[in-house]
Amino acid sequence: MTVSDRDGPTIASAGDESGPVVSRACEVVDLSYRSFLADRAPPRVYWTAPHGLEIAGGGAAARLRATGDERFETLRADAERLFSSPNAALAGGDDLPAPARPRAFGGVAFHAGHDPVTPWEGFPAAEFVVPRIQLTRTDETTWLTVSASGTDVAVGDVKRELEDVRAALAAHPAMQPSGGSPGIAGTRLRTSREEWTRQVQRATDRIAAGELRKVVLAQSLEVDLASGIEIPDVLERLRRTYPECYRFLIEPTDAASFFGAPPERLVSLSGRRVETEALAGSVARGETPEEDHELMSSLFESEKIRHEQGVVVDTIREQLEPLGEIRVDERTVRKLATIQHLRTPIRADLADEEHVLSIVEALHPTPAVGGLPPERAWETIRGTETFDRGWYASPVGWFDADGDGEFAVAIRSGVASDARLTLFAGNGIVADSDPDEEWAEVQLKYRPILDALGE
Repeated sequence: MTVSDRDGPTIASAGDESGPVVSRACEVVDLSYRSFLADRAPPRVYWTAPHGLEIAGGGAAARLRATGDERFETLRADAERLFSSPNAALAGGDDLPAPARPRAFGGVAFHAGHDPVTPWEGFPAAEFVVPRIQLTRTDETTWLTVSASGTDVAVGDVKRELEDVRAALAAHPAMQPSGGSPGIAGTRLRTSREEWTRQVQRATDRIAAGELRKVVLAQSLEVDLASGIEIPDVLERLRRTYPECYRFLIEPTDAASFFGAPPERLVSLSGRRVETEALAGSVARGETPEEDHELMSSLFESEKIRHEQGVVVDTIREQLEPLGEIRVDERTVRKLATIQHLRTPIRADLADEEHVLSIVEALHPTPAVGGLPPERAWETIRGTETFDRGWYASPVGWFDADGDGEFAVAIRSGVASDARLTLFAGNGIVADSDPDEEWAEVQLKYRPILDALGE
């Protein structure tokens, strides 16, 4: 397979995807990540965390794919082979600066039995890509990393490719303004308000009967665009409007692009230190400081929201307690441009070394996107929602050779193909949920992407 970069060098074969990965890196002058992504052919990835690394990647040095209930175990085993080498220097891990080390980017579908039907063409049940070309921006500098995989890869070849790519990138402007927004020609809700009311009522009936404690039901919004969408431009607009959020792009093929600006961290792992959070309960932002404060106060005062938050916190604690010592911090409010959420930070110190994918598997799906009990919530979701969640509300993120990494919950997201975009949003349903209030809250959650499209 060859990956050709427009206006750049031709990238050689990705090689034997069983590993090992060979990587070389160098510092480069700052450049426009938007233009870098625009010049790459799929697969493309983009990742940035609030106050964290910004990473963009193009091409594939290697891919990891898995299906079925054992997908996490399969990914962990394949990752170990991929990043292993009898010579650490060849693997490009320990001898590279930490920010420049190669990473695998991707995620998993919400349901293990995911079938990649429209609009999810090209998205398997689980996939991670080690980019052929990776740009990593820190507070101090920008790193360029070139990677290849296979038993016959020579370090000298990777070094020469690194120099070729660096020379090609030197022509990129340091900053480049984003293009115009595509505009919205029309929208269609996949779930009518009447059907939503029936769905919520059925869920609350099951809760009253003791079959469920909570279930998160989602809606889908189809958006016809006035012109073709340029995802790098949309990501740039999301950066300006939602700097407090994660921003990501997963684009395994040219069939579709999955992107978003989720506010919720699923997990980060560094060594034996785990950080996660419970983000549940939402209200709008106020038009005045006084109204905004009043709405914020309602998050703390609402018995429904406190209950919903407590369920999520208790479940995350139970999921992590077998792995180490847990600390739950004080509740706070996360304020975004159009919405604010109740948030509880949760930390853990692991008793033993773990791969971040093991933590992801333990936590997915949190009650904030699934429900309780998990199996009955999943059954209710699949029997109620009129669309395939695909990778919506799933873990997306990255891991490295040490098994460290960071994942977000892929909400406030959409999947795009040509001039069509499908958005997703959901809400937690508990015993006293009101269908009208839940409907209004879900509509708020479409705003981040809709605003970035120019509505």
